[in-house]
Amino acid sequence: MEPRPTAVQPPISLRIADDIRMQIERGDLTPGDSLPTLADLCERWNCSMSAARGAVNLLKAQGLITAGRGKAPTVRIPPRKVVRSSERHQVEKDLALLSEAERASLGEAETNLNMSIADQQFSSRYDVVPAGTELARVFGIEPTDNVLRRRYDAVDRRTGLYLSYSVAYIPAALIASNPALFDENNEPWPGGTQHQLSTVGVEIMSMVDEVTARMPTTVEVQMWGLPDGVPLIFCRRISLDATGRVVEVSDADYPADRTELHFVTPLKPWPRKPWEANAPKSSGRRRKESQDG
Repeated sequence: MEPRPTAVQPPISLRIADDIRMQIERGDLTPGDSLPTLADLCERWNCSMSAARGAVNLLKAQGLITAGRGKAPTVRIPPRKVVRSSERHQVEKDLALLSEAERASLGEAETNLNMSIADQQFSSRYDVVPAGTELARVFGIEPTDNVLRRRYDAVDRRTGLYLSYSVAYIPAALIASNPALFDENNEPWPGGTQHQLSTVGVEIMSMVDEVTARMPTTVEVQMWGLPDGVPLIFCRRISLDATGRVVEVSDADYPADRTELHFVTPLKPWPRKPWEANAPKSSGRRRKESQDG
């Protein structure tokens, strides 16, 4: 969108914030550049100190600047972006057919986070809980039926901030034949969920991703190191087998400022091409007459 001020006559704090925002959008101010001081803003705009502070707070709320107590405001430096692509599901499915050594060499840390597992602190927690009303509806089971709940998180060893967080559910009856799948000490499992399910004869044939977003709580702001104005993205992945049975539900959180969701949707070819079906038909005789004429 072309940089432009907010419509209608805004208060002075919004006009100041708009001016700085458009400078950022045009590239006149680049990531890491310092903003004018409050005193400079007051002098330039002939406004009060509270109006200048209000402008800075508006820019913080929009996630455009970084500012803290005793710290001069600067244009925010975007964090490293992580691309989470739906194409990885096929990569993970193919991985499940490989040897254990090959499966162990590649996981979410490398495919999603673009970093070695050694650079993060990974943890998993397993427990068996009743499905409850919502999950029972998704799985097509009774609310009192048990599901295996698996909670995963990865923390950046350098910063102590979250890199990933997810909670996954599998009906306990579906995997009862392999007790190893209930043991969190087997994590990280080489080949991940698709290989785990293969040990009980389950093949995932399709996945549905449901994406929503909301503003974070104060706890989530601390966990992820989120600046003001940045929402969290929530993605529920529903995995189904060849019969359409739901075999796993996974809920993951992603910070919107450092995440790109990349969905690839294969489309089946038409059995017949519309342009061929609607094309006017001409006889061979008419074509010959045209050539002779």
